[in-house]
Amino acid sequence: MRRLLDVGAASLACVVLSPLMLLIAVAIRADDGSPIFFRQVRVGRGLRHFTILKFRTMKWDPAAAPQGGTAGSLAEKKAARAAFRTTVPGDSRITRVGRFLRSTHLDELPQLLNVLRGDMSLVGVRPDTPAQEVDYQDGYWEERHALRPGITGPAQVYANEGGLEERVTLERRWLSHPALGAYVRFLVATIGKVFRRSSF
Repeated sequence: MRRLLDVGAASLACVVLSPLMLLIAVAIRADDGSPIFFRQVRVGRGLRHFTILKFRTMKWDPAAAPQGGTAGSLAEKKAARAAFRTTVPGDSRITRVGRFLRSTHLDELPQLLNVLRGDMSLVGVRPDTPAQEVDYQDGYWEERHALRPGITGPAQVYANEGGLEERVTLERRWLSHPALGAYVRFLVATIGKVFRRSSF
């Protein structure tokens, strides 16, 4: 049932939002050139790797290696994680259009295509890069990939300032009981947050 809702809702959203997505693509091109999309390897259901899509919000540097990487060994993952540079308020790498897209979460819209392809669900735990395996306790990495990752999920809706521990607690609650009612509540709550332009 969740998959049927994913496909139906994502298909409808792609049709309804296609003029907006085209406008965003034109704005990105005019502001900072190509590429329009940001692509990165993430880990999905059953630990399968896939390429996540977002509208690009940062200045394009063709020489920069994709952060998070596709590291294989534990040592490689630790090295990749240590080199991972997160964005901070006022980050100089974020473009003018990118600031708006991030504040409104419109940069996430291309992930509707990931949903249609079966890589993701509308609701689930957010997909991490392979290198982020080192952030979690033994065993949880496999547990959090028992279901498709989501565009939004419990941690994005309900997490406060508890950090990784709070996020894992919320994720485990969803993973152990991914009820349809909770799925709908997370979607409604996410739409409310987006309209309020609150931060995830």
